[in-house]
Amino acid sequence: MGILNTGRAALAALAAMLLTMAPASPALAAPAAWIEERAIADLQADMTAGKTTSERLVTAYLSRIEALDRRGPALRSVIAVNPEARAQARALDAERRAGKVRGPLHGVPVLIKDNIETADPVPTTAGSLALTANLTGRDAPIVARLRAAGAVILGKTNLSEWANLRGANSISGWSALGGQTRNPYVLDRSACGSSSGSGAAIAANLAAAALGTETDGSIVCPASIHALVGIKPTVGLLSRTHIIPISASQDTPGPMTRTVADAAALLTVMAGSDPADAATASADARRTDYTRALDPDALRGRRLGVARFLAGNNLATNAAFEQALAALRAGGAELVEITEAPDRGAMGAAEFTVLLAEMKHGMNAYLATTTPAQSPARTLADLIAFNKAEPRELALFGQEYFEQAEATKGLADPAYIEARAKSLRIAGAEGIDRMVAQHRLDAIVAPTGSPAWPIDPVLGDHFVSSASDFAAVAGYPHVTVPMGQVRGLPVGLSFFGPAWTEAKLIGFAYAFEQRTKARRAPAFLPTLRD
Repeated sequence: MGILNTGRAALAALAAMLLTMAPASPALAAPAAWIEERAIADLQADMTAGKTTSERLVTAYLSRIEALDRRGPALRSVIAVNPEARAQARALDAERRAGKVRGPLHGVPVLIKDNIETADPVPTTAGSLALTANLTGRDAPIVARLRAAGAVILGKTNLSEWANLRGANSISGWSALGGQTRNPYVLDRSACGSSSGSGAAIAANLAAAALGTETDGSIVCPASIHALVGIKPTVGLLSRTHIIPISASQDTPGPMTRTVADAAALLTVMAGSDPADAATASADARRTDYTRALDPDALRGRRLGVARFLAGNNLATNAAFEQALAALRAGGAELVEITEAPDRGAMGAAEFTVLLAEMKHGMNAYLATTTPAQSPARTLADLIAFNKAEPRELALFGQEYFEQAEATKGLADPAYIEARAKSLRIAGAEGIDRMVAQHRLDAIVAPTGSPAWPIDPVLGDHFVSSASDFAAVAGYPHVTVPMGQVRGLPVGLSFFGPAWTEAKLIGFAYAFEQRTKARRAPAFLPTLRD
């Protein structure tokens, strides 16, 4: 459902694609400025007071999408708008006038990453030309839960094609169908993958909130880079049914929002068991109202492990991290240095073996649910053949990972079984679980990653650091919250810990957010220059 890709990209054709984008204006006058940086609770209060309506909110966000995403800086973060969004909003406004309000999301417009199915007349494509007709007419269970809670499905967001696991040289935020997503803070910088469109869109205030998906890093990286809150929950808290898969072991959807309170509200609605997803068997027993964790004093008396081995060597990011640690101490937390790091190299190698095998299995299962009218590819092998015959698909980078996945021998292969056990042991029992138990921790903190790097068609993505891997491989929860900026580029602070500790992590993130107020709205700068 989404990974970080650190491969090289010696593909100058991207430059030609970038030239087709509209030029950015440094003095941007955004439309519908009255909805900028508005939290869900604020929007709900305005609708309750009769100051606005859901239909007016939808119209305002659609005007921003037209001005900022289609024209102006041309973010290319929204791959399709829902033609039924206004009608949905009008129906919800009528319910409100009749005295029925479904909850805190009633009438609130949200965007959905385009590997998550919705019943609206919008295809689910994963950014691929092979799925441009994939109109399934069904909601993923998490979308159905949002819709039942009164959310308006505004549209679908662009993503790194096939959630960034097609080729070694893929470029974060690019898809053959949606083009290159651009970072609204500095337009020639990466939006990170694979939930790049969700990150850029919510940072630019193109909706109230969005959904992303993560296999390893694809919620928390774009959230960090766009000064957002991202929650990668415990695998099994949220259903994965009707979401285009990579890994049954690691995939999960999650909310991406501008505030911790907004993310908690979405997570509360979406969490729960799904008979079609065995991993969620315990979700109903584990889920809670995560908004109850929003305690500004949640850090007091808590022990947090400082994982400096995840910080990398970016001096400016590490300086922001030191300031964040000072804020945590000021909030009453006790900080404990973690000096011994598990073997990330061995974990990563085992993880890659797992992802390839599970992607083939999951992709074949998903494509089998489509019809020939929805997709010309019914198996991963078909998809590889389709890409070879479609020049636009392979114009910028190849499909080495698809081909390696096709060569795997299935989930009964001893090599796969051994790799899964090894990766899970290093990330979980010998990783997060051991660190937490040894140091008597409530959670672990680290910089989520480096600032956004330039979109580079020659050298590809430039990841300096990432804190996503341990929680991703273990299937444990991970929350990122805005930590500060490096020369105008946002960086995030990560909180992660053992399985099912979402409420605790949300509380810590909220207390940090309220103390620091680190989020800043984007300026749509064309580039950075000394």
